Amino acid sequence: MPIIIPKDIPAYQTLSEENIFVMNHERAMTQDIRPIEIAILNLMPTKIETETQLIRLLSNSPLQIKVTLIGTESYVGKNTPLGHLQRFYKTFSEVKNEHFDGMIITGAPVEMMEFEEVKYWRELCEIFDFADKNVTSTIFICWGAQAALHYYYGLNKLILDKKIFGIFKHTKYVQFDPLLKGTDEEFHMPHSRHTTMKEEEIRKVDDLMLLAGSSEIGPSVIRSKDGRRIFLMGHMEYDRDTLKNEYLRDLAKGLPIEEPQHYFRDAEKTKIAPNWYSTANIIYSNWLNYYVYQMTPYDIEGISKRIMEKK
Repeated sequence: MPIIIPKDIPAYQTLSEENIFVMNHERAMTQDIRPIEIAILNLMPTKIETETQLIRLLSNSPLQIKVTLIGTESYVGKNTPLGHLQRFYKTFSEVKNEHFDGMIITGAPVEMMEFEEVKYWRELCEIFDFADKNVTSTIFICWGAQAALHYYYGLNKLILDKKIFGIFKHTKYVQFDPLLKGTDEEFHMPHSRHTTMKEEEIRKVDDLMLLAGSSEIGPSVIRSKDGRRIFLMGHMEYDRDTLKNEYLRDLAKGLPIEEPQHYFRDAEKTKIAPNWYSTANIIYSNWLNYYVYQMTPYDIEGISKRIMEKK
């Protein structure tokens, strides 16, 4: 089934060339199908790259999906052309009275700051509250996951002496959870962060289930017991060259950066063999199926009512 996005957004051409079934809004309106409504709050500076990566993952599903891109009003980054943001992104004010079957909140390069010091923290807290009342299930990624764990459960991040940077092996702690159904007992996930959260603190929270983690870098996949909040500490959406580009960028700026661990396959740092793609597709497909499609009402306006009935 297709992913519904504007025909002139850069992701449309990129994904079409990858033989991914994309459909524009005009064509979708002629079909008697209620697509799954997914909102993406994109906090990354590389917005075009990130939106394409996430839409690619969402497309690997038999469901017809309509994507709404959201940006913050309280802070507008300088790395994405303003014209792109004005054309393809909505502000939270424009969607705060709507309902979504699913939502994705990305990471952001602000992890060294205290949560409350982030310029858009107050707005983000409003979005967290909105997701609780108007979204069937939400995925939080990297810093977005840490921010949500802090807001919902009072957990605090830990600043590391050394950046977690590379591809790391993770082990399933829960064997038959729907989110990880079909994944291997051990799987890989890209990470790029200076902070973490303690596994023992997560396990103390009665509402949280720690589904997977790494002996090398700690917890990686967490969800609330009702499946309405999914926390991914890494970046399953990353392309093969994302870490390489970040590494070369920091080198060019003269910043202290070590090469990403378990990533390059040769001394010249030219060969990369992605080993997380299949797991990424499985996790996002499982989320769409088990925690969005199977749980959301057909009448999207009934999402809030169903959420309140379950509380």
